Formats: sequence, structure tokens, C-alpha cells
Amino acid sequence: MKGLKLSGIMRSVTFAMKKHSPEILTGIGIAGMITTAVMAVRATPKALELINEREAQMDEEELTYTELTKVEKVKAVWRCYIPAAITGVLSTVCLIGASSVNLRRNAALATAYTLSETALREYSEKAVEVIGEKKEKAIRDAVAKDKIEKNPVGKNEIIVTGKGDYLCYDAVAGRYFTSDIDKLRKIENELNRRMRDEMFISLNDFYYEIGREGTKLGETLGWSIDDGYIDFDFSSQLAEGGTPCLVVDYKIAPKYTRW
Repeated sequence: MKGLKLSGIMRSVTFAMKKHSPEILTGIGIAGMITTAVMAVRATPKALELINEREAQMDEEELTYTELTKVEKVKAVWRCYIPAAITGVLSTVCLIGASSVNLRRNAALATAYTLSETALREYSEKAVEVIGEKKEKAIRDAVAKDKIEKNPVGKNEIIVTGKGDYLCYDAVAGRYFTSDIDKLRKIENELNRRMRDEMFISLNDFYYEIGREGTKLGETLGWSIDDGYIDFDFSSQLAEGGTPCLVVDYKIAPKYTRW
């Protein structure tokens, strides 16, 4: 029984170390760099002492003052800095290792995201084919209704943008704002025009167009010309108190793209 418990603990520790290996390696690397600097500073007095001893020895041999060249100084003191050099190399390896692990994980996440996105698109297309556009739209409207009910307007600040008086709900950020369909369609067309030139439009670009502040999420999400143009998906719902509300979603969801 004790053996089984110990084995379980070891597996848990191993899993935790693998999971947090980038953070662990980064911490070790930073600590190692600090240690390298401290060791180098501590080795300097000994190195100066060796240089002075070597110069004094040469003075006795040549009966005149002789200053060591840079190469001779390095030859005289390099052994003093071996521990610091080893620590510095190991620290660099740890930092490179942490970066490598993060790159591999990001690549795996990007692959998983692409597979999920492809599967969702194929599912949506097949759903329209099997049940028809009207029923598929009814399902999307039901999803929009659920979002409104789970995030009622009474618990949120309504951002008055000055670009329309109709209550709107952003399905991605979960924020309420005021606008109307005509202005949103104009913004959609303008952003798509810009996308043809700029190749990428961030979610924040949309927020700025409707008079809202950007978000951290909006900095990393957006639309690429390779995936197609921005296409808003509107759903008319009733918010808390029976207030008409336009749910703004996206037929092509904004996604993380490095630009």
C-alpha cells in the first residue's frame, strides 16, 4: 500500500513538473544568471590578485615594469571564471529549453484549434444541409437568447456609443452597447475594405469603429483575409424587462492570429 501511495505521489510530481516545466526552467535560468553575475563579481578580486602577481613576477625577471597584454591577462585569470561560465551556460540552456517547450505547446494548441475550427465549420455546413437554413437560424437565435439570459443587461453597464440608439449585445466580449443594424453594416463594409489592404483586422478595430474601448482579448483576436470577410450574424432578442436587443455575433469567428 505504501508503495502504491509513493508511486502515485511520484506520478503527480512528475506530471506537475512536466506541466510547469517552462516556468520552472525560466525560474532556474533567471536564478542562474543572477548567480553567474554574483560569482563573476566574487571572482574578480582573485583575478586582479593573479594579474598583479604575474606582473610582479615578470618585473623581477625583466628588471623593469611590465604590464600584461589583454591576452596574457586572460591566460592568467580564466580559471577563476570557470564556475561562473558553467553556471551561465547552464542558465542559458534552461532559458532556451523553456522557450522551446512553449513553442512546441503553442504549435500543438494551434493545430488543435485549427482541427476544432474545421470540425465546427463542417458541422455547421452539414446542419444547414440536413435541417435547412430556417431551423439552423432558429438554433442560433436560441443560443443568442441563452447568452442574453445568462448575462442580463441589469448587471452590466450599457456603453452609449453615439452611433445608434438600439440596444446591442456583443456575443464575444459579453458587453452591451448602443448602435443599429445600418451603422453596423456600414462598419462591416468599411472593415472589409480595410482588410483587403491590411490583410488583417483585429477585434479591437471593430470596437473602435463602434465607439467602444478595446480589450486585451481584442488585441489578440481578429479576422484574416485568408479566412474570408467579416460577416455579422444578427439575432433580435428581448433583454431584461422586455427591451428589444440586437445580439451581434460573427459567422466567421475572430481567431488568434500572429501578425
